[in-house]
Amino acid sequence: MTSRCNLSCLHCYADATTRADPQELTTQEARSIIDDLARFGVPVLLFSGGEPLLRADLFEVGHYASSLGIRAVISTNGTLIDGQAARRIKEAGFSYVGVSLDGLEETNDRFRGYRGAFQEALSGIRACRQEGIKVGLRFTICRYNFQEVDSILDLLEAEGIPRACFYHLVYTGRGKGLSDQDISLPQKRALIDLIFSRTLDFCRRGLNLEILTVDNHTDGVYLYLKERETHPERANEIRELLRWNGGNSSGVGIGNIGHKGDVHADQFWQHYSLGNVRQRPFSVIWQDTSDPLLRGLKDRKGLVKGKCSRCHFFDLCNGNFRVRAEAIFHDLWAEDPACYLSEEEIQERGARGENPQG
Repeated sequence: MTSRCNLSCLHCYADATTRADPQELTTQEARSIIDDLARFGVPVLLFSGGEPLLRADLFEVGHYASSLGIRAVISTNGTLIDGQAARRIKEAGFSYVGVSLDGLEETNDRFRGYRGAFQEALSGIRACRQEGIKVGLRFTICRYNFQEVDSILDLLEAEGIPRACFYHLVYTGRGKGLSDQDISLPQKRALIDLIFSRTLDFCRRGLNLEILTVDNHTDGVYLYLKERETHPERANEIRELLRWNGGNSSGVGIGNIGHKGDVHADQFWQHYSLGNVRQRPFSVIWQDTSDPLLRGLKDRKGLVKGKCSRCHFFDLCNGNFRVRAEAIFHDLWAEDPACYLSEEEIQERGARGENPQG
């Protein structure tokens, strides 16, 4: 909705600023976009920024989207949510609010560039819960905070927060120069083990919490491989769910419209525009495969290289994040450097007589 933000996060993919861009889409333009999205059958619309709560018309356009049958959700830093804002969020019909917390108080405030951000975000979460709004945490994993994931899961339970999304670092926006701040592949693997273990513990204790890992489809394959060794029937169910999900959906089932109307393959492709909704509707842009990036993302199996091209789990992962490959190898079809599976693991299906790449 806006490039403006009241904070200055180290890893912001949107490279947000303190001032609103005069070229931001107007309220009427936003409503026209939502009309097109509704006709196109888009099921969910995430309002983000910058900080979307700095747009005075957030509640108006959110209500308009929900009135047309689109599920409206918000991604926010949470610091601007008080009781009144929470009531307006509920009245507008937003069904979910994702609040970014990238560690405990000291770590989070350092990431945000603002002392007090943690407590204000926690207050915003509590305000949403008091209004009966589903709310969750958004945590971006990096070298400086990955050791606090266990404590964040404790916080989730203590506060009764029903959902947490753990995002793998993507090297774009202000995160473009932070690839060296990502954790190592063995650390990724160990951290995912921890998240899996804690999630299973929540489940065994009857706690209805949703735990997601995001922006690295290796995690799904890894879960399948782990379960195959101990619970083969459950593993088959996981595999079919992953196959149905289709892996990375950038340029396929996930798209991004920037604050000036530029359409991107996902929120991390801010440096590449597929077109602008001020000239053509999103529905037209999204189906126009004359653009080489969009065409490639929609059918990438024969384009990916390196480890991804040898992987027997392509149908579950879909080559993972192309923008991360581009950032490291300057080749968007190179292997995703965040994949932590071994060569033995990525070829394991073929060794057991299953069909390579589905």
